[in-house]
Amino acid sequence: MGHFVLVAGARLGASAWDEVAAALRAAGHRPHPLTLSGLAEKRAVPAGQQTHVRDIVDEVERLDLRDVVLVGHSYAGVPVGQAAERIGDRLARVVFVNSEVPVDGESFLSGWPSDHIRREIADNDGFWPPAGADHYAGQGLTDEQIARIVDRSTPHPGATLTEPAVLTRLWASSRRRTSSASSTTRNRCPS
Repeated sequence: MGHFVLVAGARLGASAWDEVAAALRAAGHRPHPLTLSGLAEKRAVPAGQQTHVRDIVDEVERLDLRDVVLVGHSYAGVPVGQAAERIGDRLARVVFVNSEVPVDGESFLSGWPSDHIRREIADNDGFWPPAGADHYAGQGLTDEQIARIVDRSTPHPGATLTEPAVLTRLWASSRRRTSSASSTTRNRCPS
């Protein structure tokens, strides 16, 4: 069975994948939920966009994973997509779950109205503050799931949202790419 490197969206760490990881294990897969620098238990670690890409590549290399399925939710699609091209033949597939897909030279906040988020980052010492429960209403989550998300959320390093993606080749045409849920979310405020 496959190795799944699971990367959560903005403000969340590896624990966001607890339910999914349990289901993957039950199906015989090997999940590897990953907390990116600057978030959750790694909150004290400075982070920019390329730090997050390196976090993902380092995890794959540290564990010497092969046949890797990289999974990025929401914001994490941007660093996951960049990491996908850097891990080469270790990659089996990249999955974008309700996610942004990286575009060379564009940031996570590019391509949709995001001035309000940029102001929040500026007003909060370079961090995007956690969202309240009302932000997650209407997204198909139970009250318990929303409470866990809000409880586990941490401020998100603003640089990771504003720095541009760096792609060196056209991986986007790869047959190893899968989009899930509402596919990409360009022109939609992220969760």
